[in-house]
Amino acid sequence: MQTVILENLSKTYPNGKQAVRQISLSLNPGEIYGFLGPNGAGKTSTVKLLTGMLTPSAGRCAVLGTDPAQNPAKAHENIGVVTEHAQMYDNLTGLENLIFYASVFGISSNDGKKRASALLEQLGLQEAASRKLATYSTGMRQRLSLARALIHQPKALFLDEPTSGLDPESAQNVNQLIRELSENEAVTVFLCTHQLRYAQEICSRFGLIENGRLLASGTLKELQEKLLPGALLKIRADRVPDDLALTRNPDNLYETQILSDEDIPAIIRRIVETGGNVYSVAAERPTLEDIYFSLTAENKEEQV
Repeated sequence: MQTVILENLSKTYPNGKQAVRQISLSLNPGEIYGFLGPNGAGKTSTVKLLTGMLTPSAGRCAVLGTDPAQNPAKAHENIGVVTEHAQMYDNLTGLENLIFYASVFGISSNDGKKRASALLEQLGLQEAASRKLATYSTGMRQRLSLARALIHQPKALFLDEPTSGLDPESAQNVNQLIRELSENEAVTVFLCTHQLRYAQEICSRFGLIENGRLLASGTLKELQEKLLPGALLKIRADRVPDDLALTRNPDNLYETQILSDEDIPAIIRRIVETGGNVYSVAAERPTLEDIYFSLTAENKEEQV
């Protein structure tokens, strides 16, 4: 069964703003889906629709077979949510916060404490477990928020900028935990971020959104082949024949655009056969950033 389904999902606010416009997509168990776009693109509104905090203006969505708008309580039994500014209780310690939220999901105090202690250790918060939340830094609060979202072992996890405010080591711990949840427990992760390079490192599939519209969706390879096919071939060599029509840069670095890797052997063979020496060969494909900016540029041209 697909974990998350959106069918022509739309949301228009009372002021007339169309935050989400007919988005359709589906996510499988264990998938880390990067929902990418700038601030104001519609990412947070989409998460609120998927978690029952907003009601759709049109279309529908389902999480683990439950419509969150119709039955939010049931939906939240199996989902975890981490927003950029999650609220918890400042007068409780980190451990007490987690035990409290465990009790909300019907987990016993003893089991909740075991689960909370394990999560605090995984996220590098064990030394702060007995400290009140009021003393936590922004990054520590963010990690505790993730622990809170995971306390009841959800099968779907919605993350809004999960590494915001984290130092590199903490961000690495969070990313490792996300990967383990995906690979070992088949948790579906819906990750919202405007950091495209970060998303490319951790996500298995991507949805690119702007002004509430889903511009494209797929794996990086699928998006590359569909939107910006081919690669930039870079060759460091000497005595390159002119008939190859390669662009020469400093230090004997030559470049040309190719449609597929099958074009490479013939180019290298031609250089060698004419007495040239090849020192390095690299085919650079478009990054997620390249694809996103290409898509948004096309979208703006269509609207002119």
